[in-house]
Amino acid sequence: MQELASSGAALRARAIYDYGETAIMASTVDPRFHMMLYVPPAAAEGKKVDLLVAVHGTGRTSAFEFRDGFAEFGLYNDCAILCPIFPVNVRGDGARSGYKYMQEGDIRYDRLLLSMVEEMAGKYGQDWSKFAIFGYSGGGHFAHRFAILHPEKLWAASIGAPGSVTLLDPERDWWVGVRDVAERFGKPFDASALARVAVHMVVGDADLETWEIAHAPGSSYFMEGANDAGATRPERLRSLKASFEAAGVNVTFDEIPGVSHDRMKCIGHTKAFLTRTLKEMRT
Repeated sequence: MQELASSGAALRARAIYDYGETAIMASTVDPRFHMMLYVPPAAAEGKKVDLLVAVHGTGRTSAFEFRDGFAEFGLYNDCAILCPIFPVNVRGDGARSGYKYMQEGDIRYDRLLLSMVEEMAGKYGQDWSKFAIFGYSGGGHFAHRFAILHPEKLWAASIGAPGSVTLLDPERDWWVGVRDVAERFGKPFDASALARVAVHMVVGDADLETWEIAHAPGSSYFMEGANDAGATRPERLRSLKASFEAAGVNVTFDEIPGVSHDRMKCIGHTKAFLTRTLKEMRT
């Protein structure tokens, strides 16, 4: 009887903490980093579901908003939502933006995310060898650079209002361009693989503040060409669109009238894009 009660408690705890809006979990590969998910009922029933990775901005609190904000989308589209949490000050130096550029000291954030996806795929018995990625603001930095480095891992990428962009420029080094990607990250840029990814970009046309995104000489990520893509987020995202399209990528572009830097007013466009993409992919 005690064993039955214990088994029942374990099942109840699993239902509460591992499905629906999950508890926050540490990465097994590197417990300094965390993640939380929305796991739809279909997965609890043993069905195969797809995966969307939603990446927070600089403040990190949008991880909670994205997990909950995409939950309804996940419920009705049989899609799990994984929200990584990359803390500020992870190396004890107060740095906020390392994850946006994929590498910070000995930390490779792209590899870290791939390990999280692999770990959760094993936990839930899913094939998430390909997934979708979304990010807004600082997460938009991460999402488009991850797509540049790992297009073979993605069925879709939605890029929201990044403060700075990496153009597919073979004459400039990372992070402004992609000339040294193979030497820096151990794999060359694959334009043909990126062209197979469904790509979406979204920004408000009133997202015009520049205080946080202008790179001044001597600042952490300043390099020649750092501001060449434009002064504002809409200008920089339009430059990214043009760069992707020149490489053969089909881009769906939403510039929302009257919206400033407001992630929750933009994610509806991402949901619509992903819903269409999933429908096409599944049929």
